[in-house]
Amino acid sequence: MKLCSLILGLCSASALAFAAHAETLTIATVNNGDMIRMQKLTDDFTSKNPDIELQWVTLEENVLRERVTTDIATKGGQYDVMTIGTYEVPIWAKQQWLLPLENLGADYDVKDIIPAIAGGLSADGKLYAAPFYGESSFIMYRTDLFEKAGLEMPEAPTWEFIGEAARKITDRSADINGICLRGKAGWGENMAFLTAMSNSFGARWFDETWQPQFDQPEWKNTLDFYVKLMNDAGPQGASSNGFNENLALFQQGKCGMWIDATVAASFVSNPKDSTVADKVGYALAPDNGLGKRGNWLWAWSLAIPAGTQKAAAAEKFVAWATSKDYLALVASREGWANVPPGTRVSLYENPEYQKAAPFAKMTLDSINSADPTKPTVKPVPYVGVQFVAIPEFQGLGTTVGQLFSAALAGQMTVDDALAQAQSASVREMTRAGYIK
Repeated sequence: MKLCSLILGLCSASALAFAAHAETLTIATVNNGDMIRMQKLTDDFTSKNPDIELQWVTLEENVLRERVTTDIATKGGQYDVMTIGTYEVPIWAKQQWLLPLENLGADYDVKDIIPAIAGGLSADGKLYAAPFYGESSFIMYRTDLFEKAGLEMPEAPTWEFIGEAARKITDRSADINGICLRGKAGWGENMAFLTAMSNSFGARWFDETWQPQFDQPEWKNTLDFYVKLMNDAGPQGASSNGFNENLALFQQGKCGMWIDATVAASFVSNPKDSTVADKVGYALAPDNGLGKRGNWLWAWSLAIPAGTQKAAAAEKFVAWATSKDYLALVASREGWANVPPGTRVSLYENPEYQKAAPFAKMTLDSINSADPTKPTVKPVPYVGVQFVAIPEFQGLGTTVGQLFSAALAGQMTVDDALAQAQSASVREMTRAGYIK
């Protein structure tokens, strides 16, 4: 009896010692579908790394950006792994706020990352964030509604065609909106869409001397077209809709077209979640014949803040979540169509993925067609397709986004929104020393 007690005591002591040595990683991430799926699959990681426990902080996109930016800028140390975007990586790496990812493992294969995606996550030849999924944007549309209306979607349509088609397939009595587009204010919400759209209209945020350009006709044409189109063919309350809200509307059969992230394709074509899964077609983002399409380039990536005390464990997790093995894990549990897209060359060379994902080629073509070094028709002093890669853009982009969202909601005119965007931009760029 004493021997049993002794053994039990030793076992308990060992368990306590193990628990004391287990590291808990706090991971901040966005509430998008692929990240929710990742959380459900982390038993694979913890079974291989029993000395690491995971704690999740899952937030809506705008809130996530605000929280992680504040934490990293103040060296708060709340998070060990952060989900951040292509905008933040080069700026934060330059500030030495992120750790370079130099120990991802021998079988990780960094060279397999799509070059356009890897380039946006690197600084001085070092990778500072690993892409969880990469994306551009394109058109998702209801093939049945197009057929009913006698329309045929071109592979590379113009904005004029999209406007005409959206109005034609709108059916308010059946609760079908011709088009759903982002309206929720935020530099990464409505301004991601509108900045990419404006590129195809010949607009730009700043000229070569950093003078704001919202008083120019190209921006007027962009915003006029957008607001009129949404009033004629968009859903009610569109100024509150971001990615997730429009995804839900499309899956419920309430959108004839949706121009948004290529990553959404696996969700709208999944019969478990989408009522129109077998009626979805894909096309490149529209243009106006000026040489630029209205699509963006982005990656949601995992990065390690310089202030973490658990860098080695954090890098193990980042390597697991962004590896080829993780893609295979998702495929085994959820099917190849639901694998996080847009990060690895090998995925697009995989016949199983090509067969399961009819949107694969269009996604890759969209990613490769976006050029962050030459995002606009006219020359600009900045890089970034749907954002301007300067620290001031986060605040300024959200300010302008609030004005444009108000114009969509009918709370101010397009002209007033543009005039206030111009004055806010001049004020901020002068304060920051870009213009005198």
